[in-house]
Amino acid sequence: MSKFELKLPKMGESVAEATITAWLKEVGDTIELDEPIVEIATDKVDSEVPSEVEGVLVERLYEVDDVVGVGQIIAVIETNGAVAVETPKEELSTEEVVPAGIPTVETVKKESQKATQAVSDLSSPSGKFYSPLVRNIAKTEGISIEELESISGTGKDQRVTKKDVLAFLKARSSGTTMKASVPQSSPQPVKVEPKAPAVAQPAMRSTSEGDEIIEMTRMGKLISKHMVESLQTSAHVQSFVEVDVTNIVKWRERIKDDFFKREGQKITYTPVFMEAVAKALRDFPLMNISVEGDRIIKKRDINLGMAAALQDGNLIVPVIKKADQLNLVGMTKAVNDLAQRARTGKLNPDDIQDGTFTVTNVGSFGSIMGTPIINQPQVGILALGSIRKIPAVIETPEGDLIGIRHKMIISHSYDHRVVNGALGSQFAKRIAEYLEAWDQNASF
Repeated sequence: MSKFELKLPKMGESVAEATITAWLKEVGDTIELDEPIVEIATDKVDSEVPSEVEGVLVERLYEVDDVVGVGQIIAVIETNGAVAVETPKEELSTEEVVPAGIPTVETVKKESQKATQAVSDLSSPSGKFYSPLVRNIAKTEGISIEELESISGTGKDQRVTKKDVLAFLKARSSGTTMKASVPQSSPQPVKVEPKAPAVAQPAMRSTSEGDEIIEMTRMGKLISKHMVESLQTSAHVQSFVEVDVTNIVKWRERIKDDFFKREGQKITYTPVFMEAVAKALRDFPLMNISVEGDRIIKKRDINLGMAAALQDGNLIVPVIKKADQLNLVGMTKAVNDLAQRARTGKLNPDDIQDGTFTVTNVGSFGSIMGTPIINQPQVGILALGSIRKIPAVIETPEGDLIGIRHKMIISHSYDHRVVNGALGSQFAKRIAEYLEAWDQNASF
């Protein structure tokens, strides 16, 4: 028998820590290879940590709401076979050649110090620790640090958990006061006077008997905050263009079965639309920018974000990196992969970073058009409406005719601080031109 130490894996270049949100296995449970053990959350995305071995879970080193640094041990699994464990040398000369990618002892120490510092930054003036999840709820709900200090913690070492904060909010909204708990070792009870909240919370004015109050999810609160900040930052303007996609509809109907047989992938309209957007961004590089203060940053890479649905109904925006360098097959595989991993909660933090322009398909929900909110610090977002059969005028050498065509409306929301109406409209029109010029007899 041997023991394997499961560590928090690296989750992206910019992610140094994560919060434990749920344990999926109890001590004593049998663990299969690649079976998820714990759910974690960063400020970017929620994900699961799978087991790297088979065995029995014998120890969990952290509780729910605890913050863990990347590389720290989170659980111990007992295995039947021997497990190779790398043991660093006691001393390692600074002149010794170390293979690329293998950290030295000094590097490990520095990373550990960084993680410790990151955790210590989450403590209050009195020394109490509050996880990023708890602090985020407090910030969103207007709970002051003084009020946090007064909340009775039910977590490990009397740490304040998400449940404690939600209970405090419920008590505050009902007009009752929650006082800090008294440690058992205290000889005399300590009276803690309630303090006025730093930010006044509006009372619920529209509730009546029988109404159900639903707490927003962590992801829902992050999205809400992000959307409000975007509207407060950018001057949103929209342009709309109607597009005849009859050629694309006929082309897809003709090749979809052969495409699946050859590539093992279902082809939807989304890869075709994303390809057209990438081409248009090459034509109009001033749409592929971001704004930071008074500076405009012209992006070299075209990284397309695509809004995808999560299991809880929220949306997330994974990013197709260097989308203009992909052919249609590559684009299809990228779209399908990100959409599938978004639905199953398998996205990594790096998957949703560095987007330069975003596309959202409101047509998949039955909308003929939409006015989406810009994904900051980008300057534009395109909404794809539903494809509908409608009667339309068809121009022919013999004269105009009325026929049934497949049409859709694309909506372009852009930041009027840096994108004028001409550029915003011309960009949307160029996308329409690429789509309408599609060769329905083309191969793939």
